[in-house]
Amino acid sequence: MNENKLTPSIRFKNNDGESYPEWDFVKVKEIASINTGNKDTKDAVENGQYDFYVRSPIVHKIDSFSYDGEAILTVGDGVGVGKVFHYVNGKFDFHQRVYKISDFKDYYGLLFYYYFQKNFLKEAQKYNAKTSVDSVRKSMIADMYVPKIEMSEQIKIGNFFSKLDRQIELEEEKLELLEQQKRGYMQKIFSQELIFKDENGNSYPKWKSKKIKELFNVIDGDRGKNYPSEKDFYDKGHTLFLDTGNVTKNGFLFNRNRFIDKEKDDMLRKGKLELNDFVITSRGTLGNIGFYGQNIHHKYPNIRINSAMLILRPLNNKFNNQYLYFLLKNDAIDTFMKHYRVGSAQPHITKKDFGNMKISVIIDINEQRKIAKFLTIIDKLVINQSTKVELLKQRKQGLLQKMFI
Repeated sequence: MNENKLTPSIRFKNNDGESYPEWDFVKVKEIASINTGNKDTKDAVENGQYDFYVRSPIVHKIDSFSYDGEAILTVGDGVGVGKVFHYVNGKFDFHQRVYKISDFKDYYGLLFYYYFQKNFLKEAQKYNAKTSVDSVRKSMIADMYVPKIEMSEQIKIGNFFSKLDRQIELEEEKLELLEQQKRGYMQKIFSQELIFKDENGNSYPKWKSKKIKELFNVIDGDRGKNYPSEKDFYDKGHTLFLDTGNVTKNGFLFNRNRFIDKEKDDMLRKGKLELNDFVITSRGTLGNIGFYGQNIHHKYPNIRINSAMLILRPLNNKFNNQYLYFLLKNDAIDTFMKHYRVGSAQPHITKKDFGNMKISVIIDINEQRKIAKFLTIIDKLVINQSTKVELLKQRKQGLLQKMFI
């Protein structure tokens, strides 16, 4: 199909330093075989000998294998279509609605794997009238096009992205270790296993048990007739209207924002943030915390919560804000949420129940500051490492985009 020749915006050179030819395209059925498995999810064995691939990113175990070799696996139907891909080289078994693409003829498996990740949905959409793709047939995959490239260039591309993936994995492992370290310190501090002393080596005053509502004014969002509907939201506007995606386990995230205009904002009675407020997610994903400090307030002077959140407004200035942030992220909050949550499909915690939760708090402001300073150092290490991982993933996506336009 010469009309579809492709010259990527980034290319490798051959061993003589010369450019490789333009890429042509070939159908998948010309360079590989395609089969589905014959197993069901219930066939998984907890401590099985071989990997068992089902319709999710999670790899199970099984005591049988139906293939031994290099293969790319992808999901045939369900929410994982176009999102779940596995590169395998060895013995494994796979689900009856998982496609195995293998037995490559003059084609490097790793190149196929990375190209498919980038272009599978776009190719599948050609055969689907709907805007979303929830299933694919064997014939659809067979007729999809992949680039026809000289083998030496295939190997260079595949190995390049494989090394980049390995770098991401290593940085993710470092991130997990830092997060474990942070969780460990927080657990020891808030269980008082790790105790701080004052400048003279003396113990600080005994901690006191307080209800959340004795520390904060607990405020829910407006749920009345004036609550915004989809038609009320804009990409820009007077008031940022928080979505649960804006409140993560690492604080506020403003990569996807929705706004309402001043007229709609004036119609709402409650749920508007003030400087130094905390926000906690109370429906769906429970317990994520955001702090509305000076920097965020300067950028977004008007913010409202949605109905899946609570505002926690400190009742006085006897507590260090950074200490309160870590206090709200400790295991006691998480345990309470799991125990008192209501509902299964969309679990939530009520304003009343959360307000009545008891928690041990530090009374001495100097001890609060010491703990906040210590945990902030660790928190910054976690955030920096998380940013590093995210930048590597963005770099990979950018390179995939330039390589496989």
